[in-house]
Parts: sequence; structure tokens; C-alpha cells
Amino acid sequence: MDEFNQGPRNEEEKPIIHEPEKREEPMRHINRSPQPKRRGGFLPALFGAILGGLLVWILMNTTANNDKGSPLVEREQSGVDNLTSERVSVDINTDVTDIVGQMADTVVGITNLQTVRNFWSSTETTRETGSGSGVIYKKEGGKAYIVTNHHVVENAEGLEITFDNGTKVDGKLVGSDMWTDLAVVEIDGKHVNTVIQFGDSDALKRGETVIAIGNPLGLGFAGSVTMGIVSGKDRSIPIDFDKDGTVDWQADVLQTDAAINPGNSGGALINLAGQLVGINSMKITQETVEGIGLAIPINIAVPIIKDLEMTGTVNRPTMGVSLMNLRDVPSSQQEQVLKLPKDVTDGVIVTQVLRNTPAEVAGVKQYDVIVEMDGKKIEDMVGLRKHLYNEKEVGDLMKMKVYRAGQLIEIEMELKDGNTF
Repeated sequence: MDEFNQGPRNEEEKPIIHEPEKREEPMRHINRSPQPKRRGGFLPALFGAILGGLLVWILMNTTANNDKGSPLVEREQSGVDNLTSERVSVDINTDVTDIVGQMADTVVGITNLQTVRNFWSSTETTRETGSGSGVIYKKEGGKAYIVTNHHVVENAEGLEITFDNGTKVDGKLVGSDMWTDLAVVEIDGKHVNTVIQFGDSDALKRGETVIAIGNPLGLGFAGSVTMGIVSGKDRSIPIDFDKDGTVDWQADVLQTDAAINPGNSGGALINLAGQLVGINSMKITQETVEGIGLAIPINIAVPIIKDLEMTGTVNRPTMGVSLMNLRDVPSSQQEQVLKLPKDVTDGVIVTQVLRNTPAEVAGVKQYDVIVEMDGKKIEDMVGLRKHLYNEKEVGDLMKMKVYRAGQLIEIEMELKDGNTF
């Protein structure tokens, strides 16, 4: 270190400087090739963009022209993605479509034709006064038979039957029954290829799927199909035939939520086995009610259909009396005229006994009050009629309990055929 602190001894001597030892560093490859000089490129880029756009435009027009030649393909463009969708026909079959396809030909339209007089010209013309539906259930001996509702063919002077394919033929009324609202119509069998099979309405379950086929609102909606479930069984609906405010009958029906409208009457209610389980009859049309359609159970309809087909009428047992509900008589007259005990408030009064009838033979008297039949309590005329028509047959013996002048007595009679009480 002293060597550095002392000045030079002479001019020729120079201080000795010890340089630090150099270390070798790894070699770094550096590209030192000269960079090309930039030139102006705006015009070539512009030219390339114009040329590319022109090519794209030509290709798009060519594709569009090709698409116009294919009527089965529809193309939709969405923004820049140009998405393409094609219309494809798919054949879908289900149990419902299969059943409808097989059974549609068995459901027909029925037009009620009546003679109408023109008020101004005094001429008479035959025209449609109503329409409904029917179901072909039998083909035999060159004839085919259709079941429908009584109210569809009521007072008809002619019937026109319209098939699912539009063919029209004349129909002939075989027989009709007001109480069950059923009728049978006959047509030429040459147009009929398919008939429907009867099912078992007693085997139906609540919630079971059913299909209704008919002609709601007339032939303009012919062959309409609706689907629903069995909403209820063994429903009783009061019916007033003469519109006098008094219930004449309690119809036993099935309840369904399948849409049933005017014109569906007489149409088919079908289960998923393709069997006829009900004849569509009516619907409840109150403003606060929705989805309550009613059908006659096929198990109730079959015996009536057979009677109508064979004889044109339904042979029912009769007593030969005129009746009145006890409820319609003031309580004072019940005690003074009929001399009834105060605890007797329900029953049916015999207002008239017809001559040469089972009632006269059995000794029934005017003002007898019927309170029991075959051990079953009778409350009104509807209950009496249902017991007589549903539980008894022509030739059966029937036991009754009646009050006569305040005394309870028993009467036995043999029922005969007829269409009244």
C-alpha cells in the first residue's frame, strides 16, 4: 500500500497498477444482422381487404342462390353466426294416437231432420234441427247398429249419418228410451268396416285415463278428440224431463274431466284398451263449474241397447198407479186427510189406481202412502222408480209397506210390463 502513497521517483517511473483478474463470462449469441428498412404498406393492405371482402360477397350470394332451389329446407340467420335450422318430419306414435286411429271410424255424426213450416209462405221444408254423435257397435246381416242418446234423435222425422271420412247415409231409428237417454239407429252395413268393442265400466278406476271422441258444436268439429281421467263413478244427477221444477229421475253416470260439449252427446268414452266404457251424455254448465262431463256407463247401457235392438222399446215392470211425493203435501193435510203419524215425513202417495193393473189386483187403494219396497225405504218418486226399474223385472213379486188411514199394512203384487208406474 506504501507504493501508492508515495509519489513517483522520477518521470520515467510509472506507478504499477494491478488490474483485477478478468473472469470469462459465458458467450451470449446476439443477432446483430442489420434490420431491413420499413417501407410504406397502407395501399397493399387496403387492396387486400377489398379483394377479400369481394370474395366473401361472391361466396355468400352463390350459397343463397343454391338454397332457393331446395323447398324442403328453411334457413334462418341470426346476427353474424348465420345459424341454420332444417324442418324435419318426425312420425310420433303413442297409445292415444294408435287408439284414436283405430276407433275414429266407429264414431259418427247424427243429424236430426224435422219438417219445419215457413210462417210467411206456408211451405214445409226438411232441415236440421239438431246434431250429435253416435258409436257403431255391431254389424250383422248387412246392417250396422249405432248407439246414441235419446235426446239426439228425439222427434226426428229423418236421420242423416256422417262418417269420419265425410260419407253420408240415411239412418233409421230402431228404438229410444227417455229414462236412460239411450237410442239405437240402424244403417246399411256396406260402409262399415270397423265396430267398437264394449268394455267393463265397473272396472274403471278414479284417475284412469279415458278418451272422448265426438262432434262438439256440430259437424264443423267432427271427430274431435279430448282426453282426461275418470273423475268419479256412481254419480246420480237429477233430471227434470217435463221442466216443471220437479225431479223425475236420477241418472246414474260416470264423471270425467275430458272436455264434453254440445254435439258430443252420444259419442264414445274409450279406455286405453280401445274399448267403449261410456256414452257421452251431458255436462254441467253452471258458470262456476268447469271440467265436469258425464257419460252413461256401458254396463248400464248394454241391457237397454239389447232391448231397443230387439223390440224397439224397454219392457219395464209397472204397478198401474199415479203417484205424488208426500213432501209436496202440507203437514196439516198429512195428519187430517192421510192420518199419518207425525214421525212419517217421507214416502209416496197413491193418487189414482188404474183399472185391470197389478195394483188393483193386489188391493192398493187411493191415498195409500208407500214407505217401503222389498225392505228398502222409499222416500220419493225417484227412489220408487229406480227400485222398480233397476231392481225388478216383469213377472217379479214385490212386497210393499203402506200407510192406510194411519195403519201400516203389507201388500204383495205381481208386476206386469208397461212404461208407467
